Amino acid sequence: MDHEQAYEGLTAAARAAYLERIGVTDPGAPSADGLARLQRAHLRAVPFENLSIHLGEPVVLEPAALVAKLVDRRRGGFCYELNGAFAELLRSLGYRVSLLAARTFGGGHPGPPLAHLALRVDLDGPWLVDVGFGRFSELPLRLDERGEQADPQGAFTVRPYGGHGELDVLMDGEPQYRLDQRPYRLADFGPTCWWQTTSPQSHFTRSTTCSLLAPDGGRTTLSGTRLIRTAPDGGRTEERLTEAAALSAYREHFGIALDGLPAAPSA
Repeated sequence: MDHEQAYEGLTAAARAAYLERIGVTDPGAPSADGLARLQRAHLRAVPFENLSIHLGEPVVLEPAALVAKLVDRRRGGFCYELNGAFAELLRSLGYRVSLLAARTFGGGHPGPPLAHLALRVDLDGPWLVDVGFGRFSELPLRLDERGEQADPQGAFTVRPYGGHGELDVLMDGEPQYRLDQRPYRLADFGPTCWWQTTSPQSHFTRSTTCSLLAPDGGRTTLSGTRLIRTAPDGGRTEERLTEAAALSAYREHFGIALDGLPAAPSA
């Protein structure tokens, strides 16, 4: 049975629970301002984390499973999970959403296709929405704007690459990912998601991370047993925690209750 095709979208109760999860009481009708409010709220409430990989939990790329993880289990996830679930919420609110694939940059070069999932939302024009890339734009970006776009997290630029409709997305002049503008299905990301969660070459399998946007625009990150706080001006503090203190930090900063630390080396 094709579960993705059988899935009919969020129920009214599931939509209300999702909105409660991110602290939005009245999302209003689809609009650019409403979209920005939803993205910022999501980034402040739902952490970017890869704990499932190190807890022995399967990452299931089905809409209902993704929403259940974020809402019912009060967890986070990485790009396929976070943007996959957020797409369901946005669609249930009346937004027109497409899943886009991207190649992330490392060492100055783009990696393999479908290494990242981002969202396109069409309103008065096309918007790039991304709640699954860790430190990135706090607000949606215009995909059809070629000038610099100011954001609380930095200066972003979207520029064409090549002749096949691809776009490079830069943050403070540094390329972050190369976006394929063709729409994809969630299932298309399955093979790359499997590689990301199983390969020793994937950075997700090498260490644990859990990170959340702070209300002041900084970030709180737990990497292994290192608690890192980054201020909006780039200032940074780091504290090495005991196992008990790290478990408390998961609860205090991210709302995640664990019986024991994930089985991954401390970064």
